[in-house]
Amino acid sequence: MNPLKQRSLSAITLALLAAATLSAHASVAVTEAAPWSSGNSAVGADWFELTNLGPTSISLSGWSMDDNSATPGVAPLMSVASIAAGQSVIFIEGDGSQAASFISTWFGSAAPVGLAIGHYSGGGVGLSTGGDAVNIFDASSSLQASVSFGASAGGPFASFDNAAGLNGDISQLSVVGANGAFVAAHDAQEIGSPGAIAAVPEPASVALMLAGLGLVGAAARRRAR
Repeated sequence: MNPLKQRSLSAITLALLAAATLSAHASVAVTEAAPWSSGNSAVGADWFELTNLGPTSISLSGWSMDDNSATPGVAPLMSVASIAAGQSVIFIEGDGSQAASFISTWFGSAAPVGLAIGHYSGGGVGLSTGGDAVNIFDASSSLQASVSFGASAGGPFASFDNAAGLNGDISQLSVVGANGAFVAAHDAQEIGSPGAIAAVPEPASVALMLAGLGLVGAAARRRAR
């Protein structure tokens, strides 16, 4: 093989492997946020969704959140001990008493089987409709997931949809029929997909992608001999 082509292929392969590895190690993501819910919903509290993108369960012991001040330990994540692989958990600001109203507003008489709802509270962690952030820290105060967003929609009230599992700025709003989004059962003005996402690859898909990239690298090395 031409040495230049060989180097180019090797560089591309290494870049893809690095990107895939980073994706595989990004175990959790804030996949949805509703900063308008405290003032524009019967729930009366903001909420966000945390999803485990990895292949194994993650303990949330000692984990916490904060808004754009990004300070670990401010608002501990409560009532949910761990997140299973591929699971999405809802966290509502408050003392936990808002869960019943959340279920009624979004699902009617009963929540979907397996839906987990936790809560958090702390000084100054209310999410602003004018723009804010959700930062998630583990027990060692290491940042594990972070999203920021601008002003919320002013009715209908659509949550920020981060089904892609990105970190950083997000702006996509939930649309009925996309990534599991629907109209809330008891409020036609609320749109979201609490507890369900459709765009993040399953852990098995990530593993297959890594295996495929490994084969590409091996083939390149054989051709170079």
